[in-house]
Amino acid sequence: MESSATSTGPGGSTPSPGAPVPTPGEPDAPSDAAARRAAAVDDVLIGLYPDARCTLDHDSPFQLLVATVLSAQTTDARVNTITPELFARYPDAAALAGADRVDLEARLRPLGMHHTRAARLIALGAELVAAHGGAVPADRKALVALPGVGRKTANVVLGDAFGVPAITVDTHVGRLSRRLGWTTARDPLAVERDLAALWEPARWTGGCHRLIEHGRTVCRARAPRCEACALNAAGLCPRVGV
Repeated sequence: MESSATSTGPGGSTPSPGAPVPTPGEPDAPSDAAARRAAAVDDVLIGLYPDARCTLDHDSPFQLLVATVLSAQTTDARVNTITPELFARYPDAAALAGADRVDLEARLRPLGMHHTRAARLIALGAELVAAHGGAVPADRKALVALPGVGRKTANVVLGDAFGVPAITVDTHVGRLSRRLGWTTARDPLAVERDLAALWEPARWTGGCHRLIEHGRTVCRARAPRCEACALNAAGLCPRVGV
């Protein structure tokens, strides 16, 4: 699903010129040893999850943007159950902007909060048409200015639709980053900043997908499977808070 990203092998996507780096202050520079350890963690995860990718089904930046907006407070798997018919009925921003609200709400009902979600998507489609001619912008500032789009959604779209290195901090990425000793922060923006200081941009997009896979399958929130963890076996995880 990272169809427009250019692979560089184990590291992930090729950084675009001028790839945006998190800007909320400059963290203390990590030691060379810390950066090498963080890279070693990702190298192990590459071996474990070579096909890790965005789990929202999409064929275009528009579809990924809509699916990511819909994924708030629900699962990617559930979003994937309704998007094929949704995109067949509303294939682009103009169609979404002109959507029949009753029809759209009915299609979104399985996700819950269908009134709010429908209003958000119609507003999103309208703003894409008005501000960008119906195209999805490949720019973080422009993305977060869209209705219903925050930094996390913008980073998903940048990384997985446009191949721009971006760090997406979901609950898994935040939890594993703290357990690995990479950050003590709870704020997603601060976690993003700390990861950006440890990993070179080529690891950002793919590395987050790999952390998410490991968080889902091994490093779970309530019952981490440390005895089955390759990072633990390799002496790469300090198991902070576990």
